[in-house]
Amino acid sequence: MDVGQPSIEQLRIFLAVAEEGSFNAAAKRLGKAISAVSYAIRNLEAVLDTTLFEREGSRRPELTEAGRALIPDARLVAGDIDGLMARARSLKQGLEAELSIAVDVMVPGEVTAHVLREFQRMFPSVTLRLQVEGLGAIAALVLDGTATFGIAGPDVGTHPDLERQSVGSVALAPVAAPSHPLATLDRIPPGEARKHLQLVLTDRSKLTEGQDFSVFGARTWRLADLGAKHALLREGIGWGSMPLHAIAKDLADGTLVRLPLPESPVFEYGLSAIWRRDCPPGPAACWTLDAFTDRLGDCPAGSEEGGN
Repeated sequence: MDVGQPSIEQLRIFLAVAEEGSFNAAAKRLGKAISAVSYAIRNLEAVLDTTLFEREGSRRPELTEAGRALIPDARLVAGDIDGLMARARSLKQGLEAELSIAVDVMVPGEVTAHVLREFQRMFPSVTLRLQVEGLGAIAALVLDGTATFGIAGPDVGTHPDLERQSVGSVALAPVAAPSHPLATLDRIPPGEARKHLQLVLTDRSKLTEGQDFSVFGARTWRLADLGAKHALLREGIGWGSMPLHAIAKDLADGTLVRLPLPESPVFEYGLSAIWRRDCPPGPAACWTLDAFTDRLGDCPAGSEEGGN
């Protein structure tokens, strides 16, 4: 005998009884009469041609082996229906179906994680895509429509097709391994940094390709990844600027030291939200922009001297 097709209401009641452990508790949770709950379970068992609960010899219904096996499938179906209904409500209310964000690599990872954790709670029906890039790549992703909005650094400047809103900043400082020649000097004379290899984060986009940002060294290595730059700095291969939040542990344990370069003290790397003028942010995007602004405003600024 083939099985029938249960209703979503029957599945919800089945899950409520299994989770609450009794028909009475399930009825209270669902706001239904006990008789309605019992009737729905009997009908579901008839549709599936399967006994879901053992009722004999026990005051509490116990899931049968078949009932336990069907719980994950029932949760999956109910979850899919809930998601579909939430998405439909969101679309009706004008909420974005999907949000794509491009975030500058200098933004602290814990800030992004906190914002997106709250985003998931606030907008469970909105699909999210996240890309982490640097320099002009953020603006490039926004301009070509890949990203709804970006959290970008100061390097792109103004662009006629982009709107910009300041959201905060992070502190950058010049650092090197303690064995590096610059780190062994009590005082670094002006121009001394130019004699040593500088590790520079390079742009993976065409938008600001060829432009230099805070470069003082006559010799440079160009790196497209901040993590690779961090690793090379720790090896003593060169000196360069890093966001202080990313090297706090290195500074604490002495794997990296700050360089008091006269050319460039610790500076604030300004961050802005950017979006296309013809695509203003919707409700979920506006909430996310505000959340990034709040969290970045809590980031500690650099207070000692250092540089790039």
